[in-house]
Amino acid sequence: MGRRQAVDISFATVDIAPCHAVIRRGLEWHGMGAETVKAPANHRVDYRFRSPMHLLVVYEQGERRDGESHIEGALRSKLRDVTKKLTFVPAGRQYHEWHHTRTPISVTYLYFEAACLQVASGQRFGDLPLAPRLFFEDATIWSTAAKLRQVIEAPSHADQLYVDALGVVLLHELVHLERRTPRPEAPVRGGLTAWQQRTVSEYIEEHLSEQIMLATLAQLARLSPFHFCRAFKRSFGVSPHRYHTGRRIERAKMLLAQRKHSVTAVGLAVGFGETSSFTATFRKFTGETPSGYYRAVG
Repeated sequence: MGRRQAVDISFATVDIAPCHAVIRRGLEWHGMGAETVKAPANHRVDYRFRSPMHLLVVYEQGERRDGESHIEGALRSKLRDVTKKLTFVPAGRQYHEWHHTRTPISVTYLYFEAACLQVASGQRFGDLPLAPRLFFEDATIWSTAAKLRQVIEAPSHADQLYVDALGVVLLHELVHLERRTPRPEAPVRGGLTAWQQRTVSEYIEEHLSEQIMLATLAQLARLSPFHFCRAFKRSFGVSPHRYHTGRRIERAKMLLAQRKHSVTAVGLAVGFGETSSFTATFRKFTGETPSGYYRAVG
């Protein structure tokens, strides 16, 4: 078990319990702070945060046996593999998650005092509304965050102007992400509202490999199963079950295209217990077998 290292940050950081179970290292600059946190395998660790500062969580690697993550105003998630994921906690929102770690988890926390970081025009980021985001992916944000992580690992070589610029770039990208997130102009008559579509689709994406009960989705949308099923089909054009299966197949196609896993392993990864059922479903949706698709993309 690693010892806890001192973190040179004056403002409130993520509260971690038990604190002796992790190794954390951090630095602070004008208007922002950053720290790396490493938790060992086979431990239960809790994380809590609420502050006037924005928080970006960068999960470098890690998988949990069990756990749950939640941001005030967003859907809860029990995603197991958090590798290469990002989470954004807007200032003032309650953030809580816990991991029963299966493998060591390595995380970088980036704190932003939005009122102190300004763009060239003088506009304050503190005046811009940003939504909470749990376990999302964005290549540009990830790349910029990785550069800040390098600064933490070699603070003696840090350049103040460079670090400040990286912080502003990150906030720019978070604002840009918020503005480019698609939103339906109006709900389909008799269909799900925008927030219901977003909530349900995000839940399905996070639980692709699991069996999802219709009652669970209906509860998320605050509808009866009967009314939810009808509204879902009006909005998405297919039943919840077919939509879920279709998303599984799309994920399978992506994994097959990477050519890192066997057809059997891909089938298991997207929730099919038997290769025969995976093959039959894949053929039904794509017109070819997983093996044929695997050879074609190769």
